[in-house]
Amino acid sequence: MTDVAPELVARFRSADLAERFVAAYDAELARWPASVTSVDVATAYGTTHVQVCGPPDAPPVVLLHGGGCTSTAWFATAAALAGTHRVYAPDQLGDAGLSVPAGRPIRRVEDFMGWLDGLFDGLGLREAALCGHSYGGWLALNYALHKADPSGHSTITRLALLDPTDCFAGLRLGYRLRALPLFVRPSAARMRAFIEWETDRAPLDSLSLALACLAGGEFRGSPVVMPHRPAADRLAALAIPTLLLLAEKSRAHDIRRVRANAERSLPHLTVAALAGVAHHSLPATNPERLNQELVRFLADRS
Repeated sequence: MTDVAPELVARFRSADLAERFVAAYDAELARWPASVTSVDVATAYGTTHVQVCGPPDAPPVVLLHGGGCTSTAWFATAAALAGTHRVYAPDQLGDAGLSVPAGRPIRRVEDFMGWLDGLFDGLGLREAALCGHSYGGWLALNYALHKADPSGHSTITRLALLDPTDCFAGLRLGYRLRALPLFVRPSAARMRAFIEWETDRAPLDSLSLALACLAGGEFRGSPVVMPHRPAADRLAALAIPTLLLLAEKSRAHDIRRVRANAERSLPHLTVAALAGVAHHSLPATNPERLNQELVRFLADRS
């Protein structure tokens, strides 16, 4: 029997589901580089569980996973970056994973910013590159804006947004309607059906899919902070090199609209489309092009 903390068991409908989740989490974490360690960082909002790998003196990069996922989803990206960067991947508070909410609740975007401030302080990060997928991309963009000074420069040195939601365009109506049953009666089976629809039943990484179904369909997380697009004037002032990677087959949003709005909004932007992948197949399925783009972007010091 998998040893599961009582506070995690309480977030599932049964102890069996919690045990299955932890077993899948551990199995995916086993795919990380051998140097990976886990740390727990205390913040005013609770304890954040973070995967850490790469040389301690290398430039730091923080990876923020999408909603209904966990830090372990970054295994392939961590392997690609760990040779040149110190990689930090937290389980977001209130979402699936091993972080434990306590103290102040996260109810607004300002609370997320306070949580990330506390996390960066606890990890000793005075500056770092930041990468986020989906909802994690929205968090990453908002945090870069939060840390920007009046000139637009930020302690976030480089920003990578992986098919981010609600940053430059809203979600498609069809996507939101398909997701509705997950809010009414969430389950692993409904999560699987939703992911298979969004990815058009393309072959997916099986272990990542199994964990995502448990995380997104069975975990009882905190109420979702509804995302809102940042103000245009704040985006226009952001003086951070930014990489926008779009999933060519995404059904979450119209990537042409996302690209056009982003190119109008951000002054230091590079955009690329990742062929053959959907929103929910990232970052684990067919990660080669994603990792090539990230490695090149983070290595560029121009």
